[in-house]
Amino acid sequence: MENNIKINFENYLNKQNLSSSQKEIKESNFNNFIKNGFPNKRIEDWKFSDLKQIITTNFENIDFSKKEEQSNIEENFTFDLEHNKIVFINGIISKIDFNYEDEKKIIVEQNSNLEKELSENSLLNLNTAFLSNYTKILVKSGYQFKKPLILFNYLTNNLNNNGLNSRVDINLEDDTSLNIINISNENSNNNFLNFRQKIKIGKNSILKNYSLDINKNSNFKYSFKDINLEKNSHLEYFILSKGSKFSKHDINCSLNNEYGSIVLNGIIDLNDERHHEIKTKINHNEENCKSYQLIKSVLNDNSKGVYQGKIYVDSKAQKTDGYQLSRALLLSDEVEFNAKPELEIYADDVKCSHGSTSGNIDENSIFYLMSRGLSHEQSKKLLTNGFLNEVIEKITNEDVKSLVKEFIGITE
Repeated sequence: MENNIKINFENYLNKQNLSSSQKEIKESNFNNFIKNGFPNKRIEDWKFSDLKQIITTNFENIDFSKKEEQSNIEENFTFDLEHNKIVFINGIISKIDFNYEDEKKIIVEQNSNLEKELSENSLLNLNTAFLSNYTKILVKSGYQFKKPLILFNYLTNNLNNNGLNSRVDINLEDDTSLNIINISNENSNNNFLNFRQKIKIGKNSILKNYSLDINKNSNFKYSFKDINLEKNSHLEYFILSKGSKFSKHDINCSLNNEYGSIVLNGIIDLNDERHHEIKTKINHNEENCKSYQLIKSVLNDNSKGVYQGKIYVDSKAQKTDGYQLSRALLLSDEVEFNAKPELEIYADDVKCSHGSTSGNIDENSIFYLMSRGLSHEQSKKLLTNGFLNEVIEKITNEDVKSLVKEFIGITE
C-alpha cells in the first residue's frame, strides 16, 4: 500500500501547477506521512480505533489522485428554512448561493496557499500533501446571523476505493454571529475521506456549528477540527454521527482568552457493523472560561462506539468551570463501547467534573410500557428516543433541532 501511495503522490504532483514553496510544503508533509504511516492502536489517541488495521482490511489500494469536479449532481436536500449555501462536490466547490447582503459580509476564497507546518498527526500531513483545493471562509466584523450557512458535501457515485482530502477554514472576525450546518450526502462507497478544518472565533463572537453525518454508506471518514476562541466568544457545537461505516470526529478546542465558553454535545447512533468515535480535547488556557460536554451513544447489532474526552486546565486558567459526561445505551450483547474521560488540571481554583456510564435498556421500563399497550419494539424506541432527547433539546437552533429529530426518527 505504501508504494501505491508514493506512486499516487508522484502522479498528483505532476498534474499540479505548484510554486516551488508550495511543492516543498507538500513534499515535506508527504515524507512525514510516509515516515509515520496510518495511525494504529500503539498511539494512545487511536487505542480504540486502529485505523491502520481498518484501512489494511478494507482497502487493497487507495487512489489519492486528484478528483475532478462533477457539476451535474442533483441536490436532494430540501429545507423549509431560508439559508445561504455552499455546495461541495468531491471536495471542490460547485456552487455558492448567498443573498446579496450576506455576500458582502461572508467572503469565500478558493485555492488558498498552504502555510508551512508539520504535524505530529500523520493524517494532517496526508491531507496537506494531497490537498487540491483549500477553501477559506471569512465572516467580516459586525455580521449578525440572519440565515444559516449550509455546507452541502456531496460525493458522486462513481467514486470507489478513493482517498479524498479536503480542507475548509473559517474565520469569524470580532462581533459576529453565524450558524453553520454541515451535511454530508455520500452516494459513493468504500472511500477514505480525510477532512481538516481550522476555525477562529473572534472577540464577542458566536458560532453555532452543527455537523450531521446521516446517510448510510460504506465510507471511512476522519475529521479533524482545530477551534480557537478569543475573549467573550462562544461556541455551540453539535455532532450527529450515524451514516458512515467508520467515522472519527477529532475536535481540539482552545479557550485562549477570558470569558470564553463552549457547549459541545453529540450523538452516536449506530447499527450493523459501524464503528464511530468522537474524541474531544478542551484546552482552558485562560481564566474565567466555561466548557460543557454531553455525548450519548445508542449502539445496536455489532456496532462499536468510542468516546475519548479530555479537559486540560492551564496553570493560568483560574476559575475554570468544566463539565464532561458520556453515556451509552447498549441494545445488543454484540456491541462494544469504550470511553476514556480525562482531566488534566494545573490550576487551584477550578470546578471540573467528568464521568462515563454504559448499560443495557431497562427491562422493567420495557415491561411497564408493554403493559400499557405498546409492543416491545415500540417500547424500546420510546425509551431510546427519551435517552437521546436530552442531548437534542440542548440545540438552540429550533430548525436544526427539528431536523435532527427527523433524522433520529423522533416524532413530536
